[in-house]
Amino acid sequence: MTVFNAETMIGVIGAGAMGVGIAQVAAQHGHRVVLADAVASSIAKAQEVHAKAMAREVEKGRLAREAADAVLTRLTYVEGASAAEFAAMSACEFVIEAIVENLGVKQVLFRTLEGVLSESAVLASNTSSLSIAAIAGACQNPERVVGVHFFNPATLMPLVEIIPAISTSDDVAKRARVLVDLWGKVTVMAADTPGFIVNRVARPFYSESLRLLEEGVADVATIDAAMRNVGGFRMGPFELMDLIGNDVNFAVTSSVFEGMFFDGRYRPANTQRRMVEAGLLGRKSKRGYYDYRDGAIAPTAHLDVKLAERIFDRVLAMLINSAVDAVHQRIASPADIDLAMTKGVNYPKGLLTWADEIGPHKILRCLDALHDEYREERYRASPLLRERVRLGQALNS
Repeated sequence: MTVFNAETMIGVIGAGAMGVGIAQVAAQHGHRVVLADAVASSIAKAQEVHAKAMAREVEKGRLAREAADAVLTRLTYVEGASAAEFAAMSACEFVIEAIVENLGVKQVLFRTLEGVLSESAVLASNTSSLSIAAIAGACQNPERVVGVHFFNPATLMPLVEIIPAISTSDDVAKRARVLVDLWGKVTVMAADTPGFIVNRVARPFYSESLRLLEEGVADVATIDAAMRNVGGFRMGPFELMDLIGNDVNFAVTSSVFEGMFFDGRYRPANTQRRMVEAGLLGRKSKRGYYDYRDGAIAPTAHLDVKLAERIFDRVLAMLINSAVDAVHQRIASPADIDLAMTKGVNYPKGLLTWADEIGPHKILRCLDALHDEYREERYRASPLLRERVRLGQALNS
């Protein structure tokens, strides 16, 4: 077994925002890093981003100039995507891909890497929505494939989900976690299921807010204000969807919905589909749920206490139910689920802890009322929530 340490050489495939960030994190923690991309302009941009990042670290007094220069010298850039071009990675013992979210493309890449790397090297995927087992299934040695999901921006966001596939060896999962822990990240273990922890549990933050909008309960600005002012969330759901990109958010929701065999609790909203079709993607297109063009006037929230509490209670109940169901289906431990939601998406509290503070019986009562009103599966309370209420037991245990 190869023990990972600062001497371990790291490979990163994909010089987009995620790959560039992951490469920087590894280089700043002493590793020699090879960053590869098939597109020359992406490699050039990556070098520019890294140079600017180190200059900023020096300017802010977080790194001495010599240390910043040393980080840059540890980074090697490779243009190409063939076995010959990946030869520069032959000494890498940990390689993580951060390329397009396309299963076939990732499978081809991993098969190619197997022909270049040593048998002891670990192959990791930064996928946020694809099956790790499906990626590993294309490999001759699937036991060395593991999911290592960073959050954007990788240099700042502390959370990393470690996702062993059904075929991943325990040793590989442990080694991957130890390595990422050495990089100062907060790691959680997640089962290889659609959305893993964060992207699965967080779906109601968006979907239930969209339902409230479609029903005319409140407008975008009001729903956002309710979640910020009553719930203490840093951003409202529509602000966050505009920041993420409505195309990206809709794609993740659609992927989870399909991956969960079209369970109605994860059904995407027509409103968001129409936004994507119209090109209203959010900040990157200057228009989304809000208008970001120069001179645009921000909408005013129409918020009274009762309406704000109604909005918040409904969205929070759905989020908590999603978290409880993740525990019930053994996606992760209660502690890791709460940690993931606070460190991965900056929720003000862990959802299970929050539920225990409010009282699980109140959450169940809210869900049952919604289910009675709508008769939809989306409001079906988790069996574990119903059991814990019946037994008077806490959820975060």
